[in-house]
Amino acid sequence: MRTRSFATKDVDRKWYVVDVDGVTLGRAAARIAMILRGKHKPTYTPHDDTGDFVVVVNSAKAVLTGRKLEQKMFVWHTGYMGHLRERTYADVMENKPSEVFKRAVKGMLPRGVLGRQMLTKLKVYEGAEHPHEAQQPEKLDISKV
Repeated sequence: MRTRSFATKDVDRKWYVVDVDGVTLGRAAARIAMILRGKHKPTYTPHDDTGDFVVVVNSAKAVLTGRKLEQKMFVWHTGYMGHLRERTYADVMENKPSEVFKRAVKGMLPRGVLGRQMLTKLKVYEGAEHPHEAQQPEKLDISKV
């Protein structure tokens, strides 16, 4: 038997719409990262981007379990000395819920150029509306993936 390797140009990409209203943030991010990588396809190639596009709607309604909203911290550094910044997830979910979701998915993708390329196929929106109707995305229930 031969191992087949597929190039990026040979891949047929689909568009999926995922509604994360009431879904746990981490579980949804893990399943979406799998689709962005292309692991759900028989043409999966680890060193190439063979995944599909994912449009996430209602990211503001994603759920964090336990007391993560108050206890878990969103940490970044500005680049200046002593400028380590921290915010609770409750504060960040109030202001930028799409950023929380993108960061969760980014942590589950490979590091480097390939992971950044895969992340460009993720489109996150806070509400139920999105501008990608022209791509005719399929509705995807991530609880079954």
